[in-house]
Amino acid sequence: MRAKRYLPALLSLLLLAWTVSARAGTLEAFGVQQPRQYKAAPEFSLLRSDGGRKLSLADEKGKLVLLHFWATWCVACRHEIPWIESLWQQYRGQGLVVLGVNVDRGNPSGVRDFIRQHHLSFPVLLDPAGDIRNRYAIRGLPSSYLIGRDGKIIGRIIGERDWSSASARAMLAGLLKQKE
Repeated sequence: MRAKRYLPALLSLLLLAWTVSARAGTLEAFGVQQPRQYKAAPEFSLLRSDGGRKLSLADEKGKLVLLHFWATWCVACRHEIPWIESLWQQYRGQGLVVLGVNVDRGNPSGVRDFIRQHHLSFPVLLDPAGDIRNRYAIRGLPSSYLIGRDGKIIGRIIGERDWSSASARAMLAGLLKQKE
């Protein structure tokens, strides 16, 4: 009789352990470097490339954020950017926000031309002085951060990735299913 009483609690603990290990497994499968301690992502506010209002990270709280650092002159960025756009198109209705942070210096018209040529529709923010790039310790491009609904960094991805791969889709689907 006593065992039946504890069964729901035991099943809940097992489900929680499976969820945490599944999340870690999908992150690792895609090459996401996870932090030792989950901390709040550094806040920022940047101008949009389209001349619209500034956008801040705080505006996106409660959503899964892919913060993607790139430049027009970066060959790997040019390969990766169509996959980033595809993610945005596929998952934005499910709670994914893609924020592209362009780090080109002094060439906003070149950035706008690149956006038009590649038909990018996700928000692209301009960081010409590199302030946000430095806050996020970006050492190479492309680099991305996954930021959870709670505003904490889930992990970092350095270098080009195939965001159309099964491991990328599984990772994002799993993260989007989580509430916090």
